[in-house]
Amino acid sequence: MRYRFRDRRHLEAALTHASGASDRLASNERLEFLGDAILGFVVCEHLYHRYPDYLEGELTRVKSIVVSRRACARVSRRLRLDEFLILGKGMTTGAAVPMSVLADVFESLVAAMYLDGGFEASRDFIQWTLGPEIDRAAAGEHGENYKSKLQHLAQRELCLTPTYQVLDEKGPDHSKCFKISALLGNMRYVGAWGRSKKEAEQRAAHNALSQINGEPVPYPSE
Repeated sequence: MRYRFRDRRHLEAALTHASGASDRLASNERLEFLGDAILGFVVCEHLYHRYPDYLEGELTRVKSIVVSRRACARVSRRLRLDEFLILGKGMTTGAAVPMSVLADVFESLVAAMYLDGGFEASRDFIQWTLGPEIDRAAAGEHGENYKSKLQHLAQRELCLTPTYQVLDEKGPDHSKCFKISALLGNMRYVGAWGRSKKEAEQRAAHNALSQINGEPVPYPSE
């Protein structure tokens, strides 16, 4: 994604850390405050529409991962924002820019785009930069890894390794959904739909663990 600022003062303000500003009001702290709110809203809106079968708790889990300081700092490093930060002398002597500063500048940049180009510009930027983070979080690559949990339990208790079977698929080639079931030996557990095979397998493993523990399955497929 390419974006050209109409007013470069917005960009400069977003990149100015308090240590490199003439005063606190000239730093990116106020932009960070605004960007945090915009970021939270856009991610919530995106999750609400992309995952219509997620309950509130699952949406909250994914959102908390995606908007975390760690995720925002990771995006800042990927965009190489640390190379353009305006820092005070005390901040430039360290080996690396602190994670908190990297996270703050990402939120500030979101707000700067909002002020310069409107909501659509900031939303496009957030979806472009955080899209991979959202997909990984939803697929369980952060937080709970249910496939790993099921494998450990199955190997420890049953001396079996789980396998996964595609039961059904639907949708056009560019946006397919898959229904997958976890199997342990001859036992097939309740299948789960996902927007990718990886996501469906995580959900299927979650279903299997819930069934094994005598709990309601979190992703009923019918």
